[in-house]
Amino acid sequence: MICFSCADGALQRLYDEAVAKCERNLRCFGSDLVLVEGGGYEKLWLETQPMGGEMYAGYSPEAAMNNTLLFMRHQRADGRLPGSIQLVDGHAEPQFNKLQGFCFPYPALNLYYLAGKPDGWLPMLAQCLERFDAWLWRTRDSDQDGCLESYCVYDTGEDNAVRYGDAPRWWESDEPPANSRVVPMASMDVMSYSYACRDTLRQISRLTRDGREAHWARQAQHVADRLRARLWDEEKGACFDRDKAGQTIPVLTHNNLRCMYWGSFSQDMADRFVKEHLLNPREFWTALPLPSVSVSAPAFRNIPENNWSGQCEGLTYQRAIRALENYGYFPLVTRLGKKLFEAVTGGGYVFTQQFDPFTGAPSVVEEDTVRERPDGSSRIQDAYGPTLLAVLAYIAHIWGVHIQLGEVWFSLGSGLSYEYQREWQGHRYRIGSDGSEASIWIDDRPALRYPCGRRVVTDEQGNLLRTEIIE
Repeated sequence: MICFSCADGALQRLYDEAVAKCERNLRCFGSDLVLVEGGGYEKLWLETQPMGGEMYAGYSPEAAMNNTLLFMRHQRADGRLPGSIQLVDGHAEPQFNKLQGFCFPYPALNLYYLAGKPDGWLPMLAQCLERFDAWLWRTRDSDQDGCLESYCVYDTGEDNAVRYGDAPRWWESDEPPANSRVVPMASMDVMSYSYACRDTLRQISRLTRDGREAHWARQAQHVADRLRARLWDEEKGACFDRDKAGQTIPVLTHNNLRCMYWGSFSQDMADRFVKEHLLNPREFWTALPLPSVSVSAPAFRNIPENNWSGQCEGLTYQRAIRALENYGYFPLVTRLGKKLFEAVTGGGYVFTQQFDPFTGAPSVVEEDTVRERPDGSSRIQDAYGPTLLAVLAYIAHIWGVHIQLGEVWFSLGSGLSYEYQREWQGHRYRIGSDGSEASIWIDDRPALRYPCGRRVVTDEQGNLLRTEIIE
């Protein structure tokens, strides 16, 4: 259970509406309660819903577990995971016509802690990740240069992106398309899928003490080294994908931030991308930050309907939290969260997929631009899951309680009188703040008191581990 109350009426309404609209996205896939993407997207996508379920675990533990379990249950014998799962005649049906992103390993590992360390979870997850990683290297390095490839637009979930040129939207075969000028594309995303598998396997080995931690650390570092050697441009301070001819695709994309989500960048690479590009108002730090493509790039398009060529995406905001925290950019998470809050409240509390980077206005489209409704009608897109969950997560990371790999993060944002409470594994964690100082209670016992503007990290029992500046 999670409860949040504050003195700011607009922020309170934002939180309350996000919670209520998330409930619209709960579905039953057969006997399994799941959280679909929403906003006209009725499936489970590998790029969004394991991550989305894990972020929703404090509200529905059952849906959180099922959003990951369904992908593991439908993994093919050869190791390939479905890119999406749809509901057909009351049954879950896997689809293997794209990779569709891979926000899966870390959320699945964190679920181990959120669910109370269930027996068998770690071995099952390890087997799943090892098999998928092996499949990637068997099938997605067609030129054997040690750099994994995207075969279609939906392999990285960048719908309608200009930089994909004539690439097919989806692709079922393990063999690459033969007639495209762009794909197979040497991909920072797909390389990072492998890195995330191997780094999570390293963490699982540490927990299970199976003797393979050093092995997986070496394997993960090998991928990171190949990513840097093949796709990183030292002069420009960013990664760029390469087309089938090995030529750099000269489009500066937010996908560098995705690499930070998966942890495949070194600290110096992340620092350069953030300082030289992410915070550059001529590239990604626009009035509303995080366009999909640098606004100075020729490939930038300010298109409101589902298009990863430019506008700010709710999904990018969702992934940016982990991406930036992986590299210590905690105050930047606070700044981004407040920017997103302004955009959604200023747009009338409509939770859309995309936002105009120059005005911050939500791109209000009709759901039939996403999918055709069975009755032929249409309605304004709202309740788009990544935007909803991003709002809830930013609130938790600025003024709330977040559970991460067994740690309890108490974020004590300043300037707001509020209370935040979260229950986890029989414990009740609560913050009460006047905006200047905040008190922390654990199981109704006063535990800690700190000035606002920082995060207090404890173990499950409330023992202090560290503090971090978040403003």
